Amino acid sequence: MPLRVRMADLQIHPTAIIEDGAKVGAGCRIGPYCIVGPQVELAEDVELLSHVVVQGRTKIGARTRIFPFASIGHQPQDLKYKGEPSTLTIGADCMIREGVTMNPGTEGGGMETTVGDHCAFLANSHIGHDCHVGSHVIFSNNVMLAGHCQVGDYVILGGGAAVIQFARVGAHAFLGGMSGLENDLIPYGMALGNRAYLSGLNIVGLQRRGFTRQQIHDLRRAYRLLFADEGNLAERMEDVAQEFADHAIVVEILDFIREGGKRSLCTPKDAP
Repeated sequence: MPLRVRMADLQIHPTAIIEDGAKVGAGCRIGPYCIVGPQVELAEDVELLSHVVVQGRTKIGARTRIFPFASIGHQPQDLKYKGEPSTLTIGADCMIREGVTMNPGTEGGGMETTVGDHCAFLANSHIGHDCHVGSHVIFSNNVMLAGHCQVGDYVILGGGAAVIQFARVGAHAFLGGMSGLENDLIPYGMALGNRAYLSGLNIVGLQRRGFTRQQIHDLRRAYRLLFADEGNLAERMEDVAQEFADHAIVVEILDFIREGGKRSLCTPKDAP
């Protein structure tokens, strides 16, 4: 069992299996009946509580804790997958709760799935192949993220929410519980509903993260202009770009829309 550190520096339960080739950092704690595959890399102080399986070309950042029955790095749920050497990389200081599943990438999606730092993935949530998830993200229980999705920093997905493949969720956005997102959700936006619609801005999240009253006020004005009845979206974006050229958070929304993707934009119910 070739490890990077001495066995004396680790806490490994006698029922755990660390396969030959695995790299386990100093201070790692691996509980009962865990399995760590031969190509896995665990950074220092990672904890696998019990019955956790980590396989594939998976790297897990420092101090991340993984709870029982999580399945991390197994073959992606993609019928086109042919065994290509894709990867899964998870950042530091994450909490991965019971029954969570995370898949590596595929040849058709860039060969990698990535997760940032300081994230919380609650019980039975799922990250599909080729997804890119930012830092400080929260997935509530039973959240389902299909393949090829992008999720920005500080996003919160409510319990039972589902995101269709190739969708983008901008930074600081909020998707309500039991919502089904079929389109791109702008940064700082809030979407709700079985087929989710844009219901406003994530004001509570902005306040919690220290955005000023003036920033929130400017964002509200820009939002109202972007989704007004007059003109088309391209014309309204041009007007907003001129008026808010020095407002970084408004520019971030405009850049997100301009970048585009494979999905259309999530809009308010009554938007033109």
